[in-house]
Amino acid sequence: MRDVDWKISEIGPGQAEASAILREYMDEVASRYYGRPATRAEVDAALADEPSADLVAPTGAFLLAYRDGKPAGCVGVRMVEPGLSALTKVYIRPEHRGHGGGKLIVAAAEEAAKRLGSARMRLDTRDDLVEARALYAAMGYAEVEAFNDDQYAEHWFSKDLN
Repeated sequence: MRDVDWKISEIGPGQAEASAILREYMDEVASRYYGRPATRAEVDAALADEPSADLVAPTGAFLLAYRDGKPAGCVGVRMVEPGLSALTKVYIRPEHRGHGGGKLIVAAAEEAAKRLGSARMRLDTRDDLVEARALYAAMGYAEVEAFNDDQYAEHWFSKDLN
């Protein structure tokens, strides 16, 4: 892994590059959930159900990762309440996986959350997202009791950011 290959920038989630990668992210997670390629309508519905417009300061942040100058991944931070943030929309494009981008974008999201006043980050994820769960554990997130009743949440994690 060469960290110098990666650059992470905070951008608005409505910008073209952000919208494109958010669609890819949702397509992948929806397709994995359904066990088949998701339709355009299913991806559109999922994007509408999980909007990203609030991933801007002071309510959040959206980060785009570039590898060798090309958009390669994304991550979002959403402030839940004072001192508490949520990690969301963690994604690395398949052709860029295995090069350390996941750890880099989660670490960048943690820094963004701290700048927004967060002392604790939490997240939820599904059982089939094995790679994501391994990444969170490797980054120091501990599995905790359920803190929401999201229909897609099967594992809940938390980490102190101090």
